[in-house]
Amino acid sequence: MNILVINSGSSSIKFQLIQMPSEEVICSGMVERVGHPDAVLKYKTSSVNINQTLNIDTHADGLKEIVELLLDPEKGVIRDTSEIAVVGHRVVHGGNAFSNITFINDEVKKEIQKDADLAPLHNPPNLEGILVAEKLFPLAKQVAVFDTAFHQTIPLKAKKYALPNELHDEGIQVYGFHGISHKYVSEKAIDYLRLTKSKIITIHLGNGCSMTAVLNGESVDHSMGFGTTTGLIMGTRSGDIDHSIIFYLVNSQGYNLDDVNNLITKKSGMLGLTGHSDLRDIEAEAEKGNEDCLLALHMNAYRIKKYIGSFAAVMNGVDAIVFTGGIGENSTFLRNLVCSDLEYLNIHLAEDKNAMRLDEIREINTSHSKTKVLIVPTREELEIAKQAFRLISN
Repeated sequence: MNILVINSGSSSIKFQLIQMPSEEVICSGMVERVGHPDAVLKYKTSSVNINQTLNIDTHADGLKEIVELLLDPEKGVIRDTSEIAVVGHRVVHGGNAFSNITFINDEVKKEIQKDADLAPLHNPPNLEGILVAEKLFPLAKQVAVFDTAFHQTIPLKAKKYALPNELHDEGIQVYGFHGISHKYVSEKAIDYLRLTKSKIITIHLGNGCSMTAVLNGESVDHSMGFGTTTGLIMGTRSGDIDHSIIFYLVNSQGYNLDDVNNLITKKSGMLGLTGHSDLRDIEAEAEKGNEDCLLALHMNAYRIKKYIGSFAAVMNGVDAIVFTGGIGENSTFLRNLVCSDLEYLNIHLAEDKNAMRLDEIREINTSHSKTKVLIVPTREELEIAKQAFRLISN
């Protein structure tokens, strides 16, 4: 069975065509920097490797380019769209309506649209990916896997806000995000370390960033909350701020609520601090001596360290911290900043191992570091394909 997995994110579109149940990746790729003048389309099969700059303004444009490559007589891997049995979609926010993978119908699409207010950078492109895929693959079954599902195990004491009880009854609570990635990498880390009982902190760093405390394989706390703007400093999102700032901006500075929402989600984070949202650009500028960029990197690492400390306290210790995501897997500099001065947790980074570039799970701690420091490449697409295959097979 051929399953096409589409991860239509805030600034990128990742895709993989996976044959199940063998888990063979027939082709894969991504569109990076959607809407940026230097958008890049990457496409790889066993015999073709393409990396080219294209003018891709929207997620719909990017998806159409991907399908054209899949069907290309010389570069493609399918002759007709009917060869795709299932299209699996990553959807960030399922609200209270979804806790498991589900077939997509009109009601599901309406709920995804409804939850767009909770994930304004993600649910809209997620939904756009679904709508485009329905047209491009009319015979395929469309299924949705929700990032919030893994965090259903967060206990009430961590999930509930100190607000009137009726608001919790209306669904205002911690939901948690990047759950597909946190689930996959935590399971890989536990298997790698051969632990029967485990205390793992997973650190997913990309354009969006989040951390999860994973106790014995279950999510028990998470850096994001009701929406996707809290927690760590992200590409364009502020992460944690004092909510009094919102009232100050509205009541004293002439902002309306839409202005504030746009400010916090699209103009803050690393972009607001440096003028750049891509960490590669920020690190390059920091190396040139740009003080704003260097400070932003230190602020980013400082926020991550605060959550490492709090999650270690929640779990009464930590066996390993796991870096994953585009930044987590590739930024030697940021990993070094995060892991410095954490001797109290018995975390000691090996600089030579940290500098290595390998696309596989590995330790980057020293031999005397009791707490392991791992890089685990996330495979959200495979996790989605596995769940989709189980759904179709039942």
